[in-house]
Amino acid sequence: MTADRWAGRVRHQLGLGRLLPLGGAHDGAWIAEQAAEAVLRRAVRELSGVRLDGLRIALADPEDVHDPAVPPPPSALPPGPLRVTAEFAATADEPLPATAALLRAALATAATERLGLTVTEVDLRVTSLLDEEPEAAPLRQPEPASAGAGDDPVAGAALSVPGVIGLTAALGRAVQVEERQGGTALPRRHVRVEVAVDAERRAVEVARAVRREVGKALPGRPTVAVLVTVVG
Repeated sequence: MTADRWAGRVRHQLGLGRLLPLGGAHDGAWIAEQAAEAVLRRAVRELSGVRLDGLRIALADPEDVHDPAVPPPPSALPPGPLRVTAEFAATADEPLPATAALLRAALATAATERLGLTVTEVDLRVTSLLDEEPEAAPLRQPEPASAGAGDDPVAGAALSVPGVIGLTAALGRAVQVEERQGGTALPRRHVRVEVAVDAERRAVEVARAVRREVGKALPGRPTVAVLVTVVG
């Protein structure tokens, strides 16, 4: 790999943001913060008189976490309650507390019902008052490198799941298979699959289905982790 390609891959991986736990500790799924942010921003676009500025998603309490059921992707956050932190500007058409309540509800609903994130806190900060209705800002849609299925049974199993619209390769390859030493003398196979999912389906449900199908595609009952890098 050339230095330019290596640098580009590093920049792309940094652009994904945090790898957030999707669902609970038993779900074995994660989602890129950039992908989750795009869904939350789409939900807020439906509110009038509000401009969403900064948005971050992180653990609500780094001490309140659980061990994941399967090995996580590199640098992924452990499962635990999440906090959404957002900055926004709004017009004076409605009282700010009412606007903030609507924004908080929109963010929490999108995070939990559209994605499956365990969001327990939404912290908001008003940055400014607007004189007029803000223009809808263009959404930054994540575009990781795509990957085909080829003859890989794991890739084929993942692509067979309703709601999966493609494989991605944000962390190097769409399918990573490795042998991990378990509690017995025999190593246990672990698989990580990267996918893009349809925004019309709840991301965590698609990820669970991918884990089931991939687990069936390989002998020996491998452990499976799923990383969602695109929603839309």
